[in-house]
Amino acid sequence: MPSFDIVSTFDIQELDNAVNITAREVTTRYDLRDQSCKISLNKTDKTILVEAKNEMALKAMTDILQNRSVNRKLSVKIFEFKEVESASGMSVRQAINLKEGITKDNAKKINTLIKNLKLKVQSQIQGEQLRVTAKKIDDLQNVIEQLKKSNIDIHLDFVNFKK
Repeated sequence: MPSFDIVSTFDIQELDNAVNITAREVTTRYDLRDQSCKISLNKTDKTILVEAKNEMALKAMTDILQNRSVNRKLSVKIFEFKEVESASGMSVRQAINLKEGITKDNAKKINTLIKNLKLKVQSQIQGEQLRVTAKKIDDLQNVIEQLKKSNIDIHLDFVNFKK
C-alpha cells in the first residue's frame, strides 16, 4: 500500500554553513563593521546566539541569516526567535531556537487538515512524525500538495514515499 511520512527536520551542516557565511558577510559589510557583531551556533542545544551593539545591527544580522538559510535550502520556519535582551556593555543579544520534530498539537492539526480533505487516506501519528497511507498514489500527492499550501507554522518534509 502506498505511503509516506511527514517529518520536521533540517540539515545541521547546511545550517552551520549558513551561520558561517553570515559571520563572514557581517565582517565585510560597512554598516556592521564597528557594531561588535557575533553569531554562534550551539549544535548540542540547537540554538543560535546573535549579539550586536544595537538592535538595528541585530536585525540586520538575523535578516542575513534568514537569507543565507534560504539560499542553502533551509526553511525559515525552523527559527523560533526569542525576545531581544540586554547584554553587557550596552549591547543586545537574541537567542534563536531551532525547531525540529512535530509536536502532538501540530500533529493533531495536520491530522485534522488531512481528514478535512475528504480523500480516501489514513493518517496516524507515530512519535514525532505522521504516516499517511492510501490505495492511490494520486491521493497521497494531493495530500502533499495541500499541506504545502497550508499555513502550518512548522517546516514539513515528506519522506519515505513508497509505491
